Amino acid sequence: MGQEIKAIYTDVGGVLLTNGWDTAMRKAAAEKFGFDYEQMNKRHGLMYSTHELGKIDLDTYLDFTFFYEKRDFTKEEFKRFMYEQSQPYPEMLGLLKALKDRYNLKIGAISNEGKELMSYRINTWLLDIVDFFCVSGFVGYRKPDPSLFNLAMDVGQIPKEQAVYIDDRVQFAEISSKLGLRGIHHTSYESTKQTLETLLKEGMSSWV
Repeated sequence: MGQEIKAIYTDVGGVLLTNGWDTAMRKAAAEKFGFDYEQMNKRHGLMYSTHELGKIDLDTYLDFTFFYEKRDFTKEEFKRFMYEQSQPYPEMLGLLKALKDRYNLKIGAISNEGKELMSYRINTWLLDIVDFFCVSGFVGYRKPDPSLFNLAMDVGQIPKEQAVYIDDRVQFAEISSKLGLRGIHHTSYESTKQTLETLLKEGMSSWV
């Protein structure tokens, strides 16, 4: 029997919920509100990482990216559209809730996301499942910075040998493994469910 699993750390966008504000969503916004996507995306590229680090708020990001000229829609209308793009993955949320209750696990989120959008997502779907959130917009670190992972482990107070990390980006799962967590590359509900259930039943010795 290997080390017992006591904590699951997980990304949010792409694992528990849809992404927060990705390329497809920005293209949908351009179509709905009738602005030039390419011009907007150049401005987005200059500002979004700063926003994800919590250095500028959502209003400042929007002022630079969309509202640098007069629009025939309001900022509040645009924010509403942004928030509406977020949708849950019920199977994954249900899985983590069931495993948390069955095995008395701590669940921590490690995510790159701006503060305002993540606050909406947390309060809408995640408060009854996730115990704590290490989010770039709140703490000023952004994956792949090891500081974000280390902060989550400090907050969780679970030895890294007894924790796993789930991410839909294989590079971030690999980074977590290099830091001592067991990285799980999330590609589907079925594969992640099988991996987690095996690890929880057999411990880390089952890891291949």
